[in-house]
Amino acid sequence: MLDGLSHRGGKRPPLLIVPAPPGEGPGMDHPLCAELAWAAASAGFPTLRFNFRGVGASQGNREGAETDLADSNAALRLLMQNAAVASAAVAAVGGSANTALELRKLHPGLSGVCLIQPHEDVAPELPRIVISLMLVLGENHSGAPLAALAAAAAEAGGSVEIVPRLNATAGTGLSQVGKAVARWLQTLRA
Repeated sequence: MLDGLSHRGGKRPPLLIVPAPPGEGPGMDHPLCAELAWAAASAGFPTLRFNFRGVGASQGNREGAETDLADSNAALRLLMQNAAVASAAVAAVGGSANTALELRKLHPGLSGVCLIQPHEDVAPELPRIVISLMLVLGENHSGAPLAALAAAAAEAGGSVEIVPRLNATAGTGLSQVGKAVARWLQTLRA
């Protein structure tokens, strides 16, 4: 059983919030995850954020990226079932960007993918995305160079939001991230 927190809403698409992988953040309680859930739910969108196996109250043991994908897939299916929709949007934090990109392959009907502070290894995959794509990066992003990520997103027809002074630990820039994702959700079709 996975530990999760959902919010209801009448707008579509619902938003699955995939936390950073264990060891990279505190799971669904990461300040970015909490801000995304609050902003999307306040805008009327259903949300679900969860903890991977072995994190928080989620049972089981994490066995790497394979279980992260299985957990994310189970959470996505639950979100779509609860919202009674055939499509949802996915927002992933940090190293979970790869998990979100794999979810897109399992669910080609996703409404969109948002990657927040992704690691540099996602840049080559971005031009292949044919659904709505949004990147949210801090101006001091420590992953791939901002220009490389922005160029890859532009090649896919995606958008990039640069947030000044984004620092989840210090709590700066979080509301700008939430507002950007809520605006992005408004542009998607369920």
